[in-house]
Amino acid sequence: MHEFPTPPGAAEFSELVKKRLAEVKEAGGTRETVTVDWHGQPLHVEVIDVPLRELYFNPVTHRVRAQRSYNPVLDAALDTEPFSTASQDYLRHLLQAEPSDPNRRDTEFDKLRESLRDFGQNEPGLITHHGVLVNGNTRAAALREIGAQTMRVGVLPESFKGPDIIAVELSLQLRPDNRRDYSYINRLLAMEEQAELGRAPEVIAKEFRIRVATYEQERWILGVIRDQINRSKSDGSPAALRLIDFEDQQEKLKELHRAYNAVYSSDPDQAEALKEMRLAAINLGFAKTAVRTIENATTFRNDYLDHRLPKDLVPVVVAGESIPVPGLGVSVSATIPAVAAARALNDQVLKAKAAARAVSEGVDTTEAVATFNRIKEAFDGAIDVADRQNRLKKRRQLASERLAEASMDIDQCVTDFVQARASRSLDEDAFDDALLKLRTSLRKLAQQVGRGIQNPGEGVAWLHDAAAAEGTK
Repeated sequence: MHEFPTPPGAAEFSELVKKRLAEVKEAGGTRETVTVDWHGQPLHVEVIDVPLRELYFNPVTHRVRAQRSYNPVLDAALDTEPFSTASQDYLRHLLQAEPSDPNRRDTEFDKLRESLRDFGQNEPGLITHHGVLVNGNTRAAALREIGAQTMRVGVLPESFKGPDIIAVELSLQLRPDNRRDYSYINRLLAMEEQAELGRAPEVIAKEFRIRVATYEQERWILGVIRDQINRSKSDGSPAALRLIDFEDQQEKLKELHRAYNAVYSSDPDQAEALKEMRLAAINLGFAKTAVRTIENATTFRNDYLDHRLPKDLVPVVVAGESIPVPGLGVSVSATIPAVAAARALNDQVLKAKAAARAVSEGVDTTEAVATFNRIKEAFDGAIDVADRQNRLKKRRQLASERLAEASMDIDQCVTDFVQARASRSLDEDAFDDALLKLRTSLRKLAQQVGRGIQNPGEGVAWLHDAAAAEGTK
């Protein structure tokens, strides 16, 4: 992951670099440098002009790490022959493409190209002694498009190896400036890579300018994404989801993490079922507001979804593997039915989606597309009804919630009144006017409650009696 072979012509390019660096030093005067962060200390490296055609795109750049999976064949070639013409052309294509859809050209890349054409290169890139771009891959691609012959670059020390280069790239790319930000998945991959290098969560969070809690959330999300990709694979088929298929799901996945944690503390099994059911909705392409409608996986499935699913698509729950309980001589199921059903349904969605998006020639995707659409249609109807029921439930509870808030305000008023009286700062006239408004409001409430509740409870009876006693005065 962190090391790559020496590119063709590396020795000759290294000699050219040494010659150019010597010429810069001999010229005297003010020399241009690039400052990079190296183990918390600034490292200043000399800037020189080098032939653009002799530079190589970085095969492990985080700029397009997730997008590499767009074409599995070319992705594999990047690992074995990163500096071949085909591999470098693939990297150039990804650098120009939209992060979420490499089929489309990125408008931000075109803006960069026009800026370079009109104003030239403002900031130098950064390369290794062998001519591999550490920073400035996208700029190099844009400069090539406008026909530039050279590029200004800083040169890292000859001793820098793979992990050193990656650390420098991150320190530069994560600076808050006008560079195009890493895509969401590429940021997740960069965090994962730093963790694999043994860096502590606190250090990584500081590097990415986020809280440790946010870092933990991002690691959880990447784990979920990798699990979804693995489960999307079918036996005997190369089809599988890719990292870029989750590029636009950032907010949905973050909300999923919050909902999962909220339920997990009280019921881990229901949290797992909720996660699977919401992931199925996310994989089907529903909007965040629609996904949010699934508040309880079991209720959603039993009340709204199962009877809408075609019978051949209703998951058949198989008892989970039995796990022996030490000391009791009994076994329990590894997976409860609610979790197993939600997981099985999501697996159907994952496999159908992966098969429907298969790009291999000669693959018939008709059945996969039909399955995906049938499940989505059932979810669409279930979400619509669940949304209406949720809104009705909230309307039913709204009056009670407002009354509870009013009670809390009155409790706070008691404290404020005592403090004002003790300091002799109470505005008695204003307080009296507020009490009269409260009396009027309670009378209105009592009138409506008396008309609408047939069998009043203790609270309603109290309000009715209080209003009746007030009316006698």
